[in-house]
Amino acid sequence: MGERLYLFTRFERFWHWSQATLIITLLFSGFAVHGSHALLEFRTAVEIHEVSAWMLMLLWVFGIFWHFTTGQWHQYTPTLKNIDRMLRYYVHGIFIGAPHPYKITVERKHNPLQRLSYLFVKVMIGPLLWLTGLLYLFWEQMQEQLSPWLGLQQVALLHTAGAFMMLIFLIAHVYLATTGRTPLEHIRAMVSGWEEKH
Repeated sequence: MGERLYLFTRFERFWHWSQATLIITLLFSGFAVHGSHALLEFRTAVEIHEVSAWMLMLLWVFGIFWHFTTGQWHQYTPTLKNIDRMLRYYVHGIFIGAPHPYKITVERKHNPLQRLSYLFVKVMIGPLLWLTGLLYLFWEQMQEQLSPWLGLQQVALLHTAGAFMMLIFLIAHVYLATTGRTPLEHIRAMVSGWEEKH
C-alpha cells in the first residue's frame, strides 16, 4: 500500500458532487425542454431547469470566492509542460498498462490535460451556457440592446451547443474517473478526500 494523500477538502468534495448533481439535472431537464425526451412535463422541466441553473451559478460564484481566498486557484493554472506525455498516455499507454506519467501531490492535484479541460469548462462552456441561458430567460428585456443578427433561435442553438459540449465533458470525465488502478479508486478519493500515492 502506498502513501496516502489528503487531496480533496470537504468543500472541494461538496463543490464537486453538487456541481455533478446540478449539471446532470440541468442536462436532463434541458433536453426535456428541448423535446428530446418526454420523461418530464414541459412546465416541470422548465421550472427544474431554472432553479438548478440559479443554484449552479451561485455555487460557481461561491467556488470562485473559495478558490481565490484559499489560494487553490493555482491548481487550475494551465500548463503545456508534459502535455504530449499525457496525450500519449490517454491515447495509447492506458490501454497497454503503462505507468501514469503524472505524479500527484497536494500542491499539484491535476495533470496538465485535466487543467486544460477544467479551464475550458470554466472559461468557455460555462460562460456560453450562462450567457445564452440568461439571454433566453430575459429576452423580452434585453433584445433591443442586442445586435439584430442575434435572434432567440440563435441564442437557443448556442445554448444547446453548450449543453452538448458539457455532456461530452461529463462523459469523458466519468470515463477517466474509472481509469485508476481500480475503476473506483479515483471516485473513492472524491468521496473520502484520500488518494493513494503510487
